[in-house]
Amino acid sequence: MDDPSRSERPDLLLAVDLAPSALDQLGALCTLHQAVTPEARVALAERIGGRIRAIVTNGTTAIPASLIAALPNLGIICAQGAGYEGVDCEAARARGIVITHGPGVNADCVADHALALLLAALRDVPRFDAAVRAGQWREGGTARPSAYGKRVGILGLGGIGRRIAKRCAGFDMEIRYHNRRAVPDMAWAYMPSVEELCAWADFLFVALPGGAATRHSVGRAALAALGPEGFLVNVGRGTVVDTAALVDALSTGGLAGAALDVIEGEPDVPAALRELPNVVLTPHIAGRSPEAMAAAIEQVLGNLTAFFAGKPVLSPIPAPT
Repeated sequence: MDDPSRSERPDLLLAVDLAPSALDQLGALCTLHQAVTPEARVALAERIGGRIRAIVTNGTTAIPASLIAALPNLGIICAQGAGYEGVDCEAARARGIVITHGPGVNADCVADHALALLLAALRDVPRFDAAVRAGQWREGGTARPSAYGKRVGILGLGGIGRRIAKRCAGFDMEIRYHNRRAVPDMAWAYMPSVEELCAWADFLFVALPGGAATRHSVGRAALAALGPEGFLVNVGRGTVVDTAALVDALSTGGLAGAALDVIEGEPDVPAALRELPNVVLTPHIAGRSPEAMAAAIEQVLGNLTAFFAGKPVLSPIPAPT
């Protein structure tokens, strides 16, 4: 993607794949150098590391301290979407590098997908679809639970969690949530622990960010509390749920079903998880819609434009607590 006119535009390392329209928009502002694997990024840094002034990435792609150190003129890292756990923020801050993210740009899309996942798992839509395509009609079919009036636990009441809750309210579901701390002036009841939330709920939506602080927040105790009639939906990060514990619960009747858009260790999905009939899987696409992707790249462009103009960026990541 090198361009003869690159001297007029700052050089940008693109660590992820983007749609052609997004590439065109970024290319109008910067000279793009795409490297979507760790090995490609290392090779690029060795070749032209001194020219790179910006990185565009996503929440899960690793931008380690070693890569940051190999880019002496790096000034800004832009993560699409709300997450940024793949970025070594401590190393970036030590250099005075600006880090931005995209809170809220795909929240409605993720919430829509979360409800679609719940309904697909709850009503066993994938299995019934496959049966009809195979020429069957109610052969061996069983009655499936409904969503109306159930109790919903939201783990992580941020922008996505709140939108999930509002959609669940349309099904006349009762809603409670758990965060690190209670949200002031919130209509929904706060539960002091994940296990207590699971013991109360019929369905648990996971909308937590990734990282060490949230790893395996949903483990064996939480899944046991959710129980044999419970359903789990994860649209946060795969690392939040203990996959081994989830497979055990699903395969032994300890949990009725699960629906996952994010999976620990993705894109590698454990065979034990793929083979279970009571789990619905999608490939981390909850936040991908034309509207959400357009909003995400627009925010990235806004942050880059502001930075290169010497102005405050639009969406810096929160200061560490």
